[in-house]
Amino acid sequence: MSRATKIGEREPPARSSRRGMTRSGKIRVPPTAVFSRASFCAAHGLSESFYHKLKNEGLGPDELRLGSKVLITFESAARWRAANEHASKRQQQRPAAPSPASGSEM
Repeated sequence: MSRATKIGEREPPARSSRRGMTRSGKIRVPPTAVFSRASFCAAHGLSESFYHKLKNEGLGPDELRLGSKVLITFESAARWRAANEHASKRQQQRPAAPSPASGSEM
């Protein structure tokens, strides 16, 4: 019997190193100081079309333009989230308006 086939002396199976990778196999990179439009949408659970709809209505975050790149700083994203949280709380606290079909105005 050769030395490698003795019980208890087997070499462990070769594993590829996953250091620096996410569970999905993507390479982990250091965090950046800004979002791209796509990464902002992914981080906030928005579709890019809804993001553009918000921007067209003036409700999107402030953008930083560097040449042809459009970036969103973390500070701008934080201000946008805070403003939307404040607006949604204000809307939830407002009492419901009476419906016009109630007939109280006649």
